[in-house]
Amino acid sequence: MSMTPRERVLAAISHREPDRVPIVLGVSNATGIKMGTYRKLKRLIGVEAPDRYLYDWPELGTAEVDEATLERLGTDVRGVWDREPAWVLERNANREPHSPYINSWGSGAIEVGPDDWFPGVHPLKDATTIEEIEDYPWPDMDDPTRVAHVAERARALAAEGRYAIMATPWLLFPLERAFAMQSTETFLMNLALRPAFAEALLWKIEELCKRLMGHFLDALGPNVDIIKVGDDLGMQDRLLMSPQTYRSILKPVHADYLAFIRSRTEARIFFHTDGDVFPLIDDLIEIGVDILNPIQTSAGQMADLAELKARWGDRLSFCGAIDTQKVLPHGTPEEVREEVRRVIGILGPGGGYLLSSVHTVMNDVPPENVLAMVDACREFGTYPLRV
Repeated sequence: MSMTPRERVLAAISHREPDRVPIVLGVSNATGIKMGTYRKLKRLIGVEAPDRYLYDWPELGTAEVDEATLERLGTDVRGVWDREPAWVLERNANREPHSPYINSWGSGAIEVGPDDWFPGVHPLKDATTIEEIEDYPWPDMDDPTRVAHVAERARALAAEGRYAIMATPWLLFPLERAFAMQSTETFLMNLALRPAFAEALLWKIEELCKRLMGHFLDALGPNVDIIKVGDDLGMQDRLLMSPQTYRSILKPVHADYLAFIRSRTEARIFFHTDGDVFPLIDDLIEIGVDILNPIQTSAGQMADLAELKARWGDRLSFCGAIDTQKVLPHGTPEEVREEVRRVIGILGPGGGYLLSSVHTVMNDVPPENVLAMVDACREFGTYPLRV
């Protein structure tokens, strides 16, 4: 029996088998497509559409994928995003070419190559005291231009009733924002050497994240199915911090943040975290995570999809798992097809799996492989599974 895309997604994340495995691609920076590959993809499928950037942020480099391309990809969700305040967008649109991009937090990116930007502006890099946190000119999270468009977009999608609505406010993640404010290396050093300072910074950022998230959720109202949050907690073969450090310092921050979101919406919580986070999966479920992304199969124990499904498949849905380090950029379309078949065969039974790339489809991925991925999902992801 054929389902609408929204029905398909809701069935899967309720651990029921839909008509086919849902596809989540092109709707957030964690499940997006970089502009270079997007342009090639449009040419390949014959779509003429303007180049627009997610969050109106060219330096991020992630495309806001047009509707015709989303249809060809079979994407079952549609996104709703916040924006930086209007004055920040205007300032950056009119700044000197090649000069640093600075956001409303005072952090930002520097140009390292053509259309290639890297986080390199860290306004609290030298800070080590609580007083410096208190004295910093933190951003105004009540600026209405951040969410002025959200209610109309969400209402229109809900009125159409066809797609699952995935709300993805930009980087309202305490640890990621601490990295932006101090640099990853500096903050992790402070986490080890000055835990009281690091903890205070995380709680301050979480306070601001909650404030904007509250406005965002108010604008969404009931018109949302999934809320994306997250923090990158893993590296290629281990955690960024010890499990003990996570549980004593960062987990309470995450728990408070997710409890706040749950108190304001019935939407499922989609948590993005790169790397090998296998040791923390029970913790993430405990604090209220419903959907784990991106299931980086190239990272340590996350490669053991059978173990992930066996241990947590009844309590957690998985989104991602199609490798972006080797298979998508360097494989043939047939190799991509076989990887999709393999992953669906492990994660798909009983529902609880949404197909996507491991994080954003980068500019080194051939557009033919993007199509091979989604077409293989249609081929092998139809229930009852025969893979």
